[in-house]
Amino acid sequence: MVYYLLVLGGEHRLGTLLVSVPFYPLRYLAFPSVKGQEWYQDDAVAQAYDDKRFSDGGKLIDRREKDAVLDAILPVADKRILEIACGTGRFTVLLADHGADVVGLDISAAMLQQGRRRARDADLEQTLDFLRGDAGRLPFPDDHFDTVVAMRFFHLASDPEAFLAEMRRVTTDQIVFDTFNRFSARSIYNWALPMGSRLYSKSEVCELLAKTDLTLEHVEDDFLAPYGLYRSIPNELATPIRRLDTALGGHPVTDHFASVSYWDTRL
Repeated sequence: MVYYLLVLGGEHRLGTLLVSVPFYPLRYLAFPSVKGQEWYQDDAVAQAYDDKRFSDGGKLIDRREKDAVLDAILPVADKRILEIACGTGRFTVLLADHGADVVGLDISAAMLQQGRRRARDADLEQTLDFLRGDAGRLPFPDDHFDTVVAMRFFHLASDPEAFLAEMRRVTTDQIVFDTFNRFSARSIYNWALPMGSRLYSKSEVCELLAKTDLTLEHVEDDFLAPYGLYRSIPNELATPIRRLDTALGGHPVTDHFASVSYWDTRL
């Protein structure tokens, strides 16, 4: 078995798997399959990432995303979970706090530093692992995890089928992910985002599932009002908008225009 973890030298314990990894200087690293690499790995972006997205009205987004993940995979006690594109560790630490044996993997060293700080603050740093690596070539053997979680990832994937197939390779049961939707208000400002963003139709995602031999267990659509609106206004303004958003959503017609879909798939 060849492992592709590309950053930290030495030995790394991933649950019951001990991986020996040589050290590669940063200039030799290549992550060709993810959009917005340079922007995403900037130290300033990592430091401001949570405050920019999940403060004020963004707290409502944070809460909904976490509910979507927990609804799909609880109970997680003693489950082996891999989080792809773990960023600052929002879900990694949450899952560890629920008793999961979790590994968070991300391309950005700066993001991972924020995640490790979050784990220390929660007194969970001994119960999880953060690793820097390439989501297109995961450094794990086949069937190593029970569940793979990939939130805020597929809008940056240049080859979503290849990424999804690689996630399927390392799990025995479940893949949970989200997508931003083509026929939504997000399409209005999508062109202006610094890292670019891939939008999906429902039929496109269903085709990806068929190509990677995954079965759809459940999908939920949400946020008629785009994420950008919630992030830009105070919570006291965002809350009534969210109530209206929730009241209008949940119907076949309005769900077609939802900004995001949460997918729960099984092998």
